[in-house]
Amino acid sequence: MNSFVSSNGLVSPKSSGLRFMWPWIVGLAFAAGVSIGHGCSVCGCSLNSDWALQDYSDRLGLQADVRYEYYEQNDLRSGTHNVDRGALAFPNANEIQQSTLNRNVWMGLDYTANANWGVSAQLPYYDRSHSTIAAGDTAVSTSHADGIGDLRLLGRYLFNHDMNSGWGGQFGLKLPTGGFHQTFDGGPQTGGALDRGLQLGTGTTDALAGLSYFGRPTENVGWFAQALLQRPLDVRQEFRPSTSLSVNGGVRWLNTSHVTPELQVNARFDGREGGAQADYANSGDTIVNLSPGVTVDLRRGLDVFAFVQMPVYQRVNGLQLEPKWAFSLGVRYKL
Repeated sequence: MNSFVSSNGLVSPKSSGLRFMWPWIVGLAFAAGVSIGHGCSVCGCSLNSDWALQDYSDRLGLQADVRYEYYEQNDLRSGTHNVDRGALAFPNANEIQQSTLNRNVWMGLDYTANANWGVSAQLPYYDRSHSTIAAGDTAVSTSHADGIGDLRLLGRYLFNHDMNSGWGGQFGLKLPTGGFHQTFDGGPQTGGALDRGLQLGTGTTDALAGLSYFGRPTENVGWFAQALLQRPLDVRQEFRPSTSLSVNGGVRWLNTSHVTPELQVNARFDGREGGAQADYANSGDTIVNLSPGVTVDLRRGLDVFAFVQMPVYQRVNGLQLEPKWAFSLGVRYKL
């Protein structure tokens, strides 16, 4: 039987139950595949872009995606409140961060083998500028880094599913492919080591494990929920990154046009860093974001997507920088 599912998730009259499932299989796998948010002792990274690679495609085989994301962390926070830098005296006993500007590109490949199994790989390229006033200083120190980050490999298996709902499991590794020896290049801290939380990579191998659930209560509404745990397996040069848990949920309006709107809620829970090189006091957070977005089907096999992420709840340990919003734009293509 010839059958297909359109990129916006609507089933054609000839669609079979198995083909109907592919939008959700690949979409949930991508949802668990990428999460760049993690606890940072200096920057307090808050962007979680699981939503950015939602792909409701029906096609077996290989897909590629490229995603650009932009966000500036310039809101200094402590606990659940922002901190007025103008009220602080310098020199200060604490490091007072100024800004971290992120302009990153994520490159991904995904292979869907059959109705149950698939694997994906995601490699980030970071372009990050940072400025801060170190404890005891009165002038700003700066740094800039660009290069690849840590590679993520994730397998997936869909089980206990039918045409309208199902469960999935994800498992994989984050590998230490990014560098972690960056130094300050301007200001009084020039030549000094940059905080490990701001490096291109953590230097550690991390385990990834997750569960996901999808449902389609009506013809035009689809929703999902997903949780992904990331836990470091080792310590590298006296640093152990945070253990993090990402919990995401979303709903899509599956209409007959080429434009599919979506709304997601993304929550992330980070523990504290560990080791002699960790900034224990200023690491760990709980972040909840609201993420509206849209996917546009340009033609069969080619989609573009855009999302804006806005925080609705932030609680950080110590002093950390958080963004007021984040933007992501990407394209996916079936090879």
